Amino acid sequence: MDQEWINNFRNKLDEHYGWPALYIFKFIVPSAKEMELKNLFPMHIPTERKSAKGNYVSITFQMMMPSSNSVIEVYERVSTIEGLIAL
Repeated sequence: MDQEWINNFRNKLDEHYGWPALYIFKFIVPSAKEMELKNLFPMHIPTERKSAKGNYVSITFQMMMPSSNSVIEVYERVSTIEGLIAL
């Protein structure tokens, strides 16, 4: 992730949220990578929706986050999953 983008994102998060705050993460992953994403957050129960053909899964996590840095850490952690799209 580009450091300038991270700094801008952190500033926007801090403008719109009072920490700690409930943050909603939405991801689209290839079906074969679904468990890889879920295993990163074993303490959280996701909401899921498969695509019409079943090739992709939309996964949503609601997590209580202590700070904007924590939100960014989640995005950095999931960025290692091939084919993942963060919304």
